[in-house]
Amino acid sequence: MTGDWPPRTLGATLAATVAAHGDREALVTDRMRLTWAQLDAKARRAAKTLLALGVARGDHVGILMGNNAAWVSMFFGAALIGAVTVPVNTRFKSSELAFCLKQADVRLLFAADRFLGIDFIALLRAVEPALDRALPGTALPLLARVLVVGDDVPAGALSWRAARALAEGVSDEALARAGAGVGVDDALLMQFTSGTTAYPKGVLLTHHNMLRNAWSTGVRMGVTAADRYFNCRPFYHVAGTTLSLLVALNAGATLVTLPTFEAGAALRLLAEERCTLTSGNDTLFQMMMSHADFDPARLSLRGGWAAAGPQTMRRIIDVMGMTGVCAAYGLSECSPNVVFNDHRDPEAVRVAGRALPHAGVEVRIADPATGAVLPTGAPGEIQVRGWNVMKGYYKNDEANARVFTPDGWLRTGDLGTLDADGRLAMVGRLKDVFRVGGENVAPAEVEEVLLGHPAVATAQVVGVPDARLGEVPAAYVTLKAGARASEAELTAWCKARCANFRVPRYLRIVADFESIGMTGSGKVQKVRLREHAIAEFGLAA
Repeated sequence: MTGDWPPRTLGATLAATVAAHGDREALVTDRMRLTWAQLDAKARRAAKTLLALGVARGDHVGILMGNNAAWVSMFFGAALIGAVTVPVNTRFKSSELAFCLKQADVRLLFAADRFLGIDFIALLRAVEPALDRALPGTALPLLARVLVVGDDVPAGALSWRAARALAEGVSDEALARAGAGVGVDDALLMQFTSGTTAYPKGVLLTHHNMLRNAWSTGVRMGVTAADRYFNCRPFYHVAGTTLSLLVALNAGATLVTLPTFEAGAALRLLAEERCTLTSGNDTLFQMMMSHADFDPARLSLRGGWAAAGPQTMRRIIDVMGMTGVCAAYGLSECSPNVVFNDHRDPEAVRVAGRALPHAGVEVRIADPATGAVLPTGAPGEIQVRGWNVMKGYYKNDEANARVFTPDGWLRTGDLGTLDADGRLAMVGRLKDVFRVGGENVAPAEVEEVLLGHPAVATAQVVGVPDARLGEVPAAYVTLKAGARASEAELTAWCKARCANFRVPRYLRIVADFESIGMTGSGKVQKVRLREHAIAEFGLAA
């Protein structure tokens, strides 16, 4: 991918990719292989199905299932007619699902009956009992249709097989008319924030937001149609849509994915499909590199991106062989990427996580208390302005008023620094920073020290209450396959390498973070981890 961004909708982008690369593989899942021409045909059929069911431009279409071809075809199909996709987190419980569907004004939900042992139909029944009779009901009065992939189809829903038959009654001309009015500034996706620190909010992102973001990151990654890009992220996360699926769409590359991330299965598919690119946050890479089946000799990776600290970036290059890996920083509200390395940047710059904003995107550092803009090198809140910034939170004027400064900059809630070259380094989340006897501690600082120990695979640090100091660090770590270390040894490692106030007062070695709290995008939920630590160590909240 080279040149300038050609402003266009997802539909126009798909048409251009099919014209240039129609016979190339577009999508490889655990059950299906599709060329770009075949994926386009599925998307067009999904679009016609939506039209037959009365879905129109601007309507909100929810998708509740794991990563598969049906997810992609519905996302693309909704975009073709100007409908807005609402990706629904497959880990939501009934209360979270009810909040999401109601807050987002979802009119049609496309759902699997079951996924990873979760009975989605039972969850939906709990949310809207009218599902067993006829929709709409009283709990979700705007939800008029539920389309089910699978055999468990309640009386008030419609099977996907039956729904697709309705597409035969919609002509190509009718589809073209429906798509003619879709513009680049129309909403494409309503992304619910992952909720690691707060209750989710619906982020409205446009065709322009997401496709330009995918284009710019793809250029900096050096993606071509010959690449095979393994996606670790769920499609209900914007890193799975923008930074994986849409990057592949822009370039005509092949996207390889699994229904959900599991380190062993990911390593097998990376090897079997000879993937050249992959991406993810620090936790996902650490899980793969510490897995018993990890064998770098079987991998064909040359690059991709990682949202990770220097210790993990160094290992991604040296251990996984991803010599062209780029550092990335972003958030859902920015479509999601803000800064991204060029794959040709010096290795030391990429390992340090110092990257430039995209052309047309501005970044500044401000004092989180006063709002004053800070000088080069001073740590403060990262604030962003530019084409990648969301339209706003859906139906949440209060949150919109809080997140934007009076002069129009987005407050990210993240802590970072800018160097003299304008490169940004993200230090941590402001909400995660805690004070130990008056000293600020960013969890990432302590996590980096722990990751430097040869036995440590992953590390997570939170602040927990302390009667004398206010808060002190508590750390949870996992070990690499076959590695040994004691909790006392890891505490001593920290004492020798960081200031006393940063040394974990409490430290536990755990098998994984699944039971403690991890989002589907591979992020550990700091709020739940803190609650777990307070309970485990018998502390007063």
